[in-house]
Amino acid sequence: MNKSLDNLRRDAGFSGANAEYIDQLYEAFRDSPESVAPEWRSFFYGFEQGAGSNGAPGTVPTQPGVIADPLTGVERLIMAYRMLGHLHADIDPLGLTERPRPKELTPEYYGLDEQALAQEIDVVSIDAERPLPVTEVIDALERVYCSTVASEHMHISASDERRWIERRLESTRGYWADQHSAAVRIDTLRDLTAAEGLERFLHRRYVGQKRFSLEGGDSLIPLLDEIVQGGGQRGITDIVIGMAHRGRLNVLVNLLGKAPSELFSEFEGSHGSDQRSGSGDVKYHQGFYSNIQTPGGPVHLSLAFNPSHLEIVGPVIEGGCRARQDRHEEDATDLVLPVIVHGDAAFIGQGVVTETLNLSKTPAYGTGGTLHIVVNNQIGFTTSHPQEARSTLYCTEVAKLIQAPIFHVNADDPDAVLFVTRLALDYRRTFHNDVVIDLVCYRRQGHNEADEPMMTQPQMYHRIRNMDTTRTLYAKRLVEEGLIAATEPDKMAEAYRQSLEHGKVVVREFLHGSRTGYEAHWEQYLNARPGDMVNTQVPIDRLRELGERAIRVPDGFELQRGVAKVVEERHRMLAGEQPLDWGMAEILAYATLLKEGHAVRLSGQDSIRGTFAHRHAAYHDQNNFETHIPLTELFEGQPRFEVINSILSELAVLGFEYGYATSMPNTLVIWEAQFGDFANGAQMVIDQFIASGYLKWERLCQLTLFLPHGFEGQGPEHSSARLERFLQLCAELNMRVWVPTTPAQFFHLLRDQIKRRFRRPLVVMTPKSLLRHPLSKSSLDALSNGALAVVQPEIDDLESGRVRRVVLCSGKVYFDLLVERRERGADDIAIMRVEQLYPFPRRRLGELLSKYAKAQEIVWCQEEPRNQGAWYQIQHHLRVLTRDDQTLGYAGRAPSASPACGNAALHRMQQQALVEAALSDEPVEDPGERLDDTDEHHLNW
Repeated sequence: MNKSLDNLRRDAGFSGANAEYIDQLYEAFRDSPESVAPEWRSFFYGFEQGAGSNGAPGTVPTQPGVIADPLTGVERLIMAYRMLGHLHADIDPLGLTERPRPKELTPEYYGLDEQALAQEIDVVSIDAERPLPVTEVIDALERVYCSTVASEHMHISASDERRWIERRLESTRGYWADQHSAAVRIDTLRDLTAAEGLERFLHRRYVGQKRFSLEGGDSLIPLLDEIVQGGGQRGITDIVIGMAHRGRLNVLVNLLGKAPSELFSEFEGSHGSDQRSGSGDVKYHQGFYSNIQTPGGPVHLSLAFNPSHLEIVGPVIEGGCRARQDRHEEDATDLVLPVIVHGDAAFIGQGVVTETLNLSKTPAYGTGGTLHIVVNNQIGFTTSHPQEARSTLYCTEVAKLIQAPIFHVNADDPDAVLFVTRLALDYRRTFHNDVVIDLVCYRRQGHNEADEPMMTQPQMYHRIRNMDTTRTLYAKRLVEEGLIAATEPDKMAEAYRQSLEHGKVVVREFLHGSRTGYEAHWEQYLNARPGDMVNTQVPIDRLRELGERAIRVPDGFELQRGVAKVVEERHRMLAGEQPLDWGMAEILAYATLLKEGHAVRLSGQDSIRGTFAHRHAAYHDQNNFETHIPLTELFEGQPRFEVINSILSELAVLGFEYGYATSMPNTLVIWEAQFGDFANGAQMVIDQFIASGYLKWERLCQLTLFLPHGFEGQGPEHSSARLERFLQLCAELNMRVWVPTTPAQFFHLLRDQIKRRFRRPLVVMTPKSLLRHPLSKSSLDALSNGALAVVQPEIDDLESGRVRRVVLCSGKVYFDLLVERRERGADDIAIMRVEQLYPFPRRRLGELLSKYAKAQEIVWCQEEPRNQGAWYQIQHHLRVLTRDDQTLGYAGRAPSASPACGNAALHRMQQQALVEAALSDEPVEDPGERLDDTDEHHLNW
């Protein structure tokens, strides 16, 4: 890359993928000017002319054979406006940032004199009917690209998309108000009146209470209203909105139709006082569902519940939208629209935004384009200045990752805001790509209403407190234009205040009495009881029939040798010639659920094959690129089966799957971690949504997590799924935590999860080495005649009266204990597996323990360090179950700051030691009654 092109990229603000694209175009131009589009060709000629030997405008171009005629100069100037106009646009209502005019936006830079400017030229995007004087063209481009709208679209590689945007922008000549009827503009004033009126009302009535005011960003309300009304006009039936807390109360009341009286009761602390269970949540985290009438018919609106973790709601609403789209048999991307309202610092600062953008064009996660609205307060969060919050010119640079167009708009020009919103809706419908509206505004109050912003931004807030509000400015404009009488704005404000006083719904288009989508789809699960049992058995003939279809290989399809062996073994399993392994039991679970009308969606890294090459849900022909997924072709008209290799992300993908599960009750939705501890990367979704979503918001969810877990000497990061963290999150029947140890248990567990009406998330510590362990097998009969067992009893024929110790455990360590006990012939020690760790099966375990009336000890054995795993979370149950004449002991690893050791030899030694302790002749100590080395270190700190 030559130095002058580096300068071009820097001056034009090019970065990232955009810069790479410019580099490639320029290299192609140097090889063959005709190989690039005319607008780029003109621009590069102009660039080389401006970067001649002395860098002066008007020098002879370096490209041989090029004539520096006035027309070429005009073409280069037009291109410069499209590329650089945003750098000089009037998009900041505060006017705090100096935005100097780039030299490329002056006719003199291209050597254009008065005679050249007087010429008439054809610019179809501005006027398709007649040529225009160059001066008129420049005036139009100045208004289009350097007024209250700043367009960034030249980073888009698709020329048809760029030209489409240019035609839409330039055909207006920058007269944004002329694009709207008088009625629309008066409605816009009404929306601004509502936005401002609610905040002022709350400010007076609830002094000092947090509400995270929208003031300064009031144009968000007419913007969202245009999305709803304009979306309905364009055929959209469902809109799902995700946003953080700023402005949420305003959106709830003035867009979705939440009754002000309900909001007031939340401020006063009287709302939900009769709630019998659950924690509830603060008012500015609450979601809402409603139906709004539009010119195209009713539109169902959903505002997703969201914790204070800002952008984490993005992938959740994308998953909810994808689920709504998947309910339709035909392509429904034009029916369901995701809208995400971002904060400026959060949009660029939080990695989940980039992860979610990266999902947008992948087949299993795409939603046909998302409208991103950045409420750009120009303060990062509490006190941060923009230069402290990012390393880029704009907060929206990350959207260039997917070549989304970006429209920066001055929030104090509602006419421009409305125009850009319509442009975004049409772009999304036409090209099914994401689009970003950067609503450049300000924050009239502090971070919250108890915060004093003058402490940290005195200059900014001196200016803000002397500024008229957006509503005031717009009302003056409409009065001056004669659209309304001078008294009308005050009448609107008083009418809105009266509506608030009455507490009734203030959204005129709100459809009273209509059922929400959530109620309609989840009604049968709302009053289910946790103790209701379901039958998960499947007749053996049906298992064999479905199993054969689920592993069928098409004629002429050549499998890889190892996969062919797996398929051959699965045929023998179905014939009863060898026991079932985990992979086959899982395939049978999915096949039987599909037959019974339940869809299945499984996603994760390497989930199609399986991280441990155990699933093989898809076959890949060795001679071509064909792929066959047998579970998608079991029978005609079957429910949807999806198995997905996800992007290399945990946070956004798990958020997406949570959103999908909460919107698709009849689908078994599964997210699988490559190794269980990879769930660490999605802890925010686990804590804020999966574990607490029902208790906070009463959102039902049947999402299942597969977390490979087991200590096989693979080191700290490939051993533990952090079982202790999930158990710590468990309370009030919020989810189930399982550690199944046989394929049959896994089969019944998956079927139980979707067939039971009491819907809660399920966390499964799935196996690794057990996938092929010779003792961890099951028969077909266990699937057809067996049942799900929360505790697995002793399987060997022991004389119960001789048993002196009962060892309790979960997971893989059971087989280590079983093998060692059999080798020793220790028939005085019984071993039982607790498969469901939450809710803890105290009653069932007590029944099984009562069989061993002469047992003197109960020992809990686990592979995990004592401060991890299940011990600390379940020991209170074990102490209740221990008789007065019995002792309770612990056999396992000592407390550790790391999940597991990284040395294979040390791992084997530790594993053998804990097995030895559990089976020893000596009493096993209760760690609560002794001081170990770790405790000594603690005391000596």
